[in-house]
Parts: sequence; structure tokens; C-alpha cells
Amino acid sequence: MSQQSSMHYYLNWAKERIDEMNAALASFEVKAGEAKADSMVKAEQVVADLKNRRDEFQALLKTQAEAGEAAWARTKTDLEKQWNGFEAQMKGYFETAGKQIEQQQAMFRDLAAAQTKAWHEATDRFREAAGKVAAAHTGDFDAALKQMKADASEAEARLQKLKQAGSQSWSVLSAALAESRKAFDQANKAAWEALKNPTSKS
Repeated sequence: MSQQSSMHYYLNWAKERIDEMNAALASFEVKAGEAKADSMVKAEQVVADLKNRRDEFQALLKTQAEAGEAAWARTKTDLEKQWNGFEAQMKGYFETAGKQIEQQQAMFRDLAAAQTKAWHEATDRFREAAGKVAAAHTGDFDAALKQMKADASEAEARLQKLKQAGSQSWSVLSAALAESRKAFDQANKAAWEALKNPTSKS
């Protein structure tokens, strides 16, 4: 189970990033479609560049799908670079052409929804995997699952509060998404570590 637990951690991490990339692309594509002719070319170029980054991320992920934990640890570093480039390009867009508050709010809502979905899916996958392990460790897994759900609720509440505030800058919204993403990574890792190394109750 230890190898499988590690794989779940990496796959959850990567899926969360891909979900955010897809949400960002969908939001940008809507905005590109609404843009005036002079800014449409620039918007379409941003979308094309972001799609390329997402596709590179997915291609790298697919090549590692069957790899062992050591290979995944190395690949995660490469995937993080890909993610950081994607995120930096979004930030650059908002700092130059995309300063419209409503577009930033729409993007934030889409990314927050993607993060919330990732939390719920990761929790469900952990619950399913924990159910397959010996009943002797149920208490350990229940505690890890309860903590993951509590962390997810807390992150979702923070994101909802910002959604309702309405007029925050992209840097504030982006920082909130990064904080939620970091909490997801920590909760995801802690949950799968509990499954990987359950304490013996006997």
C-alpha cells in the first residue's frame, strides 16, 4: 500500500493543478471571445500559450503515470516548474492587459471552484483507499479523513469569503488561491502518509 499511497499523493497534486489550469483556460477563452478586435489577438495568444503549458504539464504527467515514488519526486519538481510558468503567465496577463475587476473575480471564482472540487475528490479517493486497508487501523484513517475534511471546509470558507468581498486585487486573490493550494498539498500528503504508515493499535 505504501507505493500506492505515494502515487495517490502525487496524482492528487497533479490533478488539482490540471483542474485549475482547465478552469483558467475556460475563463480566458470566454474573455477572449468577448474581446474587441484589437485585444482579441492578444487574448487568443495568451489562451494558446496557456494551453501549450497545460498540455506540456499533462504530457509530462502521462509519462510518469506508471513510475515509482523516486521518479515521481523528481517529476513533481519539473511539474512544479510547469505550474509556476502557467501561473506566472496568468499573473503577467492580469498585471498588464487584464486589469478588469470583473474578469479577475470571474477567474478567481473558477479557480476557487476547481480547488474546492479537488479537495472533495481527494477526500473521496482517500476514503475509498482507507476502506481497503485492515480494520485495525480505521481510527487512524478516520482521524486523517476528518482532518482533511476540516481543512477542506476551512479553505472553502476562506475562498467563499473572498468571493463575496468582490473588489480584491488579483494579487490578493492569487495569494488566497496559493494559500488554499498549499493547505491542499499539506492535507493531501498527511492523509496519504497516514495510509502509508498506519500506527499499530494491537
